[in-house]
Amino acid sequence: MNDALRNDDHLRALCLSGSIPIADYIKALTDVGFGTIEIHGRRPYRILDTENYPTDELIFIESIEVCAIKDPMPADGACVFTGKAAIYYGNEVYLDDKKGHVLIRNQPLAVCDKTAVALASLGRNDIFISESTFHYNGGGCC
Repeated sequence: MNDALRNDDHLRALCLSGSIPIADYIKALTDVGFGTIEIHGRRPYRILDTENYPTDELIFIESIEVCAIKDPMPADGACVFTGKAAIYYGNEVYLDDKKGHVLIRNQPLAVCDKTAVALASLGRNDIFISESTFHYNGGGCC
């Protein structure tokens, strides 16, 4: 390792220009017309702490792996897949929400965030919506 990399002052001069919050990044992508956003991975990157960096608070930095697809923008906004799944566990063989989403009993279906909200708003007690895993790998509806 060369001396520059061992020098603490050099390491403290970390350049993170261009780093933005994930929500702002997704909004920037949808604002320019990407109708489908898939977050394939979200990983810890580093911590900027008050002892080693000129910051007043602890800053947790992550990196994400995104696939942005320039398909037509749906009228109700982009489909953003963050790794949520919907599982219907009712008494029928399937549930059709009459909006293009068919859930087979006890079969997880990857759903975009807006579909997760729409399914949750049905007020049913036989649909489970998972939290975002930020590891979407395809096969979703919408």
